[in-house]
Amino acid sequence: MIRKKNRFFTFLFSLLPGAGQMYMGFMKRGLCLMSCFFLLLFISTWLNISPIMFIVAIVWFYSFFDTHNLRSTPDEEFYAIKDEYILFPEFLKDKYHILQDKYRNLFAIALIIVGITVLWNNVYNILWQLVPNNIGRFLYKVGYYLPQLAIGCAIILLGIYLIKGKKQELDKEETYPKEILQLPESNSNETLGGSSNEDYS
Repeated sequence: MIRKKNRFFTFLFSLLPGAGQMYMGFMKRGLCLMSCFFLLLFISTWLNISPIMFIVAIVWFYSFFDTHNLRSTPDEEFYAIKDEYILFPEFLKDKYHILQDKYRNLFAIALIIVGITVLWNNVYNILWQLVPNNIGRFLYKVGYYLPQLAIGCAIILLGIYLIKGKKQELDKEETYPKEILQLPESNSNETLGGSSNEDYS
């Protein structure tokens, strides 16, 4: 049930991303922030991609201030707020389906590579004493850096898709005004032609 609760406990729960929103009843909002925070934290530590920690800090601060902004909202506005997945708004649902259709195989390959890497590292930890040192180090590096390469490729492909989508939108905006400007000219020619015919008649 969505309602304002104790200010002190709201502050305590706001220290954990998503928990403050859940405490006040915004379960979807809180679940989205909490999942994003821990997923990014997991990827950053497991794959040793330290720049992701910058995004983790942004998510933490956003969740903290979002909790207190909700708590300080007037009652009428507070109870009018809908509980939604804030990191996945409505207008992105169509884009999500497009991404899913076009790049499903690429994401699946990335997940398979990550799974193979986990299996690879576990088998290597069991059999590392049976492998020579040079070969063992090489195999360890392959298993360590392969997920980073896969995720890096996925990020690059996603960026290319976003750039192409933005370019297509700009092209549509450029062609659309031209079509609007051409319509009155044709209409005016028709009206002039009609009036001239009437004059000659």
